[in-house]
Amino acid sequence: MRYVIIGNGVAGVTAAFAIRERLDDAAITVISAESDYFFSRTALMYAFMDRLTPRDLEPNERKVYDRQRIERVRGLVTDLDAGAHTLTLESGARIPYDRLLIAAGSRPNRPNWAGMDAVRDGLVNFVTLQDLEQCERLTKRGGRAVVAGGGLIGVELVECLHHHGMDVTFLVRDPWYWPAALGEAEGRMISEHIGRHGVSITHQEAIARVLTDAAGKVTGVVTESGKRLDCDLLGVTVGVHPATEWLSGVRTPPETGRGVVVDRAFRTSLPDVWAAGDCAEIRAEGRAPLVEQIWYSAKRQGEAAAKSMLGDGVAYAPPIFYNSSKFFEIEYTTVGSFRAAGSREFYARVLGKEVSVRIAEADGAVAGFNMLGSRWNHTVFERWIAERRPLAWCMDRLHQAQFDFEFGRQDLTDIRRQFAARRMEAAA
Repeated sequence: MRYVIIGNGVAGVTAAFAIRERLDDAAITVISAESDYFFSRTALMYAFMDRLTPRDLEPNERKVYDRQRIERVRGLVTDLDAGAHTLTLESGARIPYDRLLIAAGSRPNRPNWAGMDAVRDGLVNFVTLQDLEQCERLTKRGGRAVVAGGGLIGVELVECLHHHGMDVTFLVRDPWYWPAALGEAEGRMISEHIGRHGVSITHQEAIARVLTDAAGKVTGVVTESGKRLDCDLLGVTVGVHPATEWLSGVRTPPETGRGVVVDRAFRTSLPDVWAAGDCAEIRAEGRAPLVEQIWYSAKRQGEAAAKSMLGDGVAYAPPIFYNSSKFFEIEYTTVGSFRAAGSREFYARVLGKEVSVRIAEADGAVAGFNMLGSRWNHTVFERWIAERRPLAWCMDRLHQAQFDFEFGRQDLTDIRRQFAARRMEAAA
């Protein structure tokens, strides 16, 4: 049996190892146009900031692939013939399969700003190893950079460029930083923190035109308000989308929507073809289509897709959402959801510190946690959400979700005092 996987990101490689664990005699091939070995995409910024080498980004020893007899092919897939069970690479090489997993990941969004068609150099994203190489080539101490797009990738790129001594302007279209995930008070706290590092962060401002020289090198941008910002590097971090464009040109494309459409067992519309990770769109009766573009989910999907390819019964249901990151030095942990109908929120900030807590409660049970400025054990929050614990119960035990670190735990006295005061106000 020949198992072929397109993509060597976390979903694809997780699936490959899961298949090998079950089948000793299967042929397993992983194809990637980006890199020879799986690397941790979430650690790109640490390589850019010289804290890790590119080799350090690889969580597995290279010899493990040979030891596990996982063939690695560097190449770009240009055709899929489901009838012949064959892939074709850009080189012309053909790779047969019995079962195929599409785990092609995401691609950066490309805005339709005026002047984009003339750009030949100076524009970077921050998603791939090739992006890292471009960033390192274009970064120069004392140079000027503009970064557009206010999410996690954007702030990581801003921090990296600032670390290397560039004069950075951060353009955020929204009224505060990252309203998709942060409330106004949280977003403004993060914006102020970024600004105190010497970054010029501007809200409710977006690019209208990209300026280039005769060779197509970016020289600056013009914003929608008419302001000109000269720059040597333009970072575009306005989100990602499932990498499915290549499928429109293949002989037998699977059904696509936002991503490659799959059922809860990750089966596509094609026989013997599955899809998982960032590029998959899970559809199930009675549920909204789901695209999970996050590392933790991609790993889970890779494991589940492998089981499905091996013949196990799989009915994937998304786990309680979790993510963590940092905004410069400010730790960030988010668990659960803040979108439940009729939910109410408790928000408090520790006086004099860049530490805040936001907890959502819906139908008498906690639904989401947004924690800034300290470290928390997300598994505790997940358990409380699953157990449908009430907000007051969680506040009494909030210290149980803190990690113990040698530099100390965050004092929760001020948070609890504010919570008690709100309860008294509500009771009155």
